[in-house]
Amino acid sequence: MEEKKKILCVGLVCLDIINVVDKYPEEDTDSRCLSQRWQRGGNASNSCTVLSLLNAPCAFMGSLAAGPVAEDLPDVSVKDFSKVNLHQFKWIHWEGRNADEQVKMIQQVDVFNSKLPEHLKITISVEIEKTRESLYQLFPYGDVVFVSKDVARHFGFQSAEAALKGLHNRVKKGAVLICAWAEKGADALGPDGLLVHSDAFPPETLVDTLGAGDTFNAGVIYTLSNGGSLQDALSFGCRVAGRKCGFHGYDGIRE
Repeated sequence: MEEKKKILCVGLVCLDIINVVDKYPEEDTDSRCLSQRWQRGGNASNSCTVLSLLNAPCAFMGSLAAGPVAEDLPDVSVKDFSKVNLHQFKWIHWEGRNADEQVKMIQQVDVFNSKLPEHLKITISVEIEKTRESLYQLFPYGDVVFVSKDVARHFGFQSAEAALKGLHNRVKKGAVLICAWAEKGADALGPDGLLVHSDAFPPETLVDTLGAGDTFNAGVIYTLSNGGSLQDALSFGCRVAGRKCGFHGYDGIRE
């Protein structure tokens, strides 16, 4: 039996150090730490973790350290990426980082795709989370583009709907643009120009929001990569992100 094609996440893996306190600290005050934990983090790494918990065949590409702590790990370069066997993958997701190099990586995939029939082409998604000018060159390169609330606000938009309508001219024809807005849910604008919305699904008790956005992205990618509709993808992304927020780490996603 032929091995199922995978979803590849390209970007950061890092060490998150989480301090637990009894309430959110006020500015210029000291708080006693009740506990501390170290866990693997990084947007692409987190999304790959969630995809794995959803039983999606997946892989991660990024710089890894031999020990628990490392400094100055290089981002993935186009030279590194050129060694990847693209035949393994049906979807590649880039967490926007070293965008100059990432554009060249995506162009390699475009060349690969140009030789394939439509149903075998690799889908390309990009996440533009940070408010860095260099990352905005990624907008026209994704089939699916995730733009963060912070970036939307940086451009002067005060809602997901306004951001999608205002930024839609930056993506390529036929692309999907998605913006999650925390407790207000998420919106998407598809190739047909119709706006799609999903409400948020907050847990009964809010426990841990770290990585909620990465979880949302993974839920959307999981659904779309399996042929689901944009509405289903948004709703599932919001549901799985909400469930994640009710647990420490990603323990609740499996259930």
